Amino acid sequence: MKILDLFAGCGGFSLGFQMENFKPCLAIEIDQWASETYSYNHPKIPVLTKDIRKIDPKKLNLNKIDGIIGGPPCQGFSLSGNRDTKDPRNSLFIDFVRFVKILQPKFFVMENVKGLLSMKTKKNLLVKDIILEEFNKIKYNVSLQVLTSANYGVPQVRERVFFIGVREDLPFDKNKLIPKIDFSKKQYLKLWDAISDLPQINSGQGKLKQKYLLKPKNNYQKLMRKNSKEIFNHVAMRHTDRLIERFKQIKYGQSVKDVDKRYSQRKRGAANEISGKVFSQNNMRPYPNLPSPTVAASFQSNFIHPYLNRNFTAREAARIQSFPDTYIFKGKRTTMSWEKYLSQYQQIGNAVPPLMAKAIAKSLKKIL
Repeated sequence: MKILDLFAGCGGFSLGFQMENFKPCLAIEIDQWASETYSYNHPKIPVLTKDIRKIDPKKLNLNKIDGIIGGPPCQGFSLSGNRDTKDPRNSLFIDFVRFVKILQPKFFVMENVKGLLSMKTKKNLLVKDIILEEFNKIKYNVSLQVLTSANYGVPQVRERVFFIGVREDLPFDKNKLIPKIDFSKKQYLKLWDAISDLPQINSGQGKLKQKYLLKPKNNYQKLMRKNSKEIFNHVAMRHTDRLIERFKQIKYGQSVKDVDKRYSQRKRGAANEISGKVFSQNNMRPYPNLPSPTVAASFQSNFIHPYLNRNFTAREAARIQSFPDTYIFKGKRTTMSWEKYLSQYQQIGNAVPPLMAKAIAKSLKKIL
């Protein structure tokens, strides 16, 4: 079945659907570096690097599309005029609806953060109810599901909301649309299961391309290394001595908030003064024998390696997201806040884990 990937990012959603033999025929993504990553890893799929608001679906010369997938940014609400900035109809979500309405695919899958479920407009309406109403208006039955990535073979506890819609003229069974859980809590893949075979490099070490030094230690590592002869994107950030000293004080389950004041964060431009701002999710050292916490776009500051005194590399985070080692990320490794495009770290953190997407695709195949 042919699919269109909107807000495609670096391509995790598409990759998962490809694993179940769906065929992405076009991706739309506004960010240049994310588009480069998508194009490099999906060379046969055209990518439109363009603002979706300026695209007319009727002019894309697409033949029949079976499905539309994507994750419009929840923070993309409009700030113009007197409109309610918390109303999803003033966000890029409405362009997702526009594409579905015009192209009339058999199904769609829209992903977002779990926090969306509790979001309300100025008029105290639940955002999720407005979203469901908009899809019902264009004649789609929708199943709203909160899925946890660890249930589908991803070594990470990542909860995400999925709106899975099926056109009204087709069979619709909410129960069949819920992806079958492959893993119980006792079997969840652990963080160390995902990355223990990668070279153990320290701060500032690593190369753009490296050899494997160890054999795979489990089936997950074998899966990630399939058809891969070398390791890419495994370069450690260079940290200051002060930061490394802080990392040394942080034990499992702890973060920067747990260290002595002398190791805490400093003010920008005043290295001798303590910041006073402490974020409990910064510099967290996760347990190696548990699934990783959620890898977000900011994971470069969120987590440190379970055994080494540095942040995760892009490749380690990609493993935790279930991207295979053959998937190579383009653009800068990290960026400063004022830089325009999405870094490798941001691309990975924003992505839908491919194995999670694969589970959804598998459940859709059963009814379609």
